[in-house]
Amino acid sequence: MENNHFNSSIAAKISAGEATKKISNLPGWWGVTFSGNSEKQDDKFVIRMGEDAFFNFTVTELIPGKRVVWLVTDCYMPWYSDKKEWANTKLVFDLRESDGITELNFKHEGLTPDVECYKDCEKGWTHWIQTSLFSYFTTGKGDFDKSRKAGN
Repeated sequence: MENNHFNSSIAAKISAGEATKKISNLPGWWGVTFSGNSEKQDDKFVIRMGEDAFFNFTVTELIPGKRVVWLVTDCYMPWYSDKKEWANTKLVFDLRESDGITELNFKHEGLTPDVECYKDCEKGWTHWIQTSLFSYFTTGKGDFDKSRKAGN
């Protein structure tokens, strides 16, 4: 498959600029422990899941209303044999607004069916993008169903 990275899309009645701000407010939709900053290019932040699991990110691209890209610079996923499986992968949020509706196309570059966490992460990302981020876009509240968290 040519494009076998994980992809998910949603569309919501929200401006692309407001969507960019909400994507950057991870505690609002991802239900993880967050430290650092994620509002502008070159910001660095850390996400923690449980006691040991962590993901270090750098915002490598941020074009308000258009695109947000986060590079995973380091990680530790104790649930998998390759505990650094997300390292050097990218989370890409592409936005397009038309008639007051913003379409978000999310891609996790490097998360492909041949990596160990794909099945768990596919289920997790589907929840976090299609349910929680969509809810945050439309109601101002994310859906933190911990049983479907990426990586668990």
